[in-house]
Amino acid sequence: MNNDIAEGKWKQLLGKAKTAWGELTDDELTKAEGRAEKLAGLIQERYGKTREEAVREVRRFFDSNRDF
Repeated sequence: MNNDIAEGKWKQLLGKAKTAWGELTDDELTKAEGRAEKLAGLIQERYGKTREEAVREVRRFFDSNRDF
């Protein structure tokens, strides 16, 4: 998913993101603004994942919500 599209739809996807990454706070998710790199960094930090794992997880999330 294109970053611009993700940023534009981010407010609509916040609920799904909260479900996917429950350890991230509402504030953190809001500040991520749908930017894949920032979201991956938060996931990497909070969940102790490698950068590659976090990027794949974010990519899967946006791909699975492409039609949202």
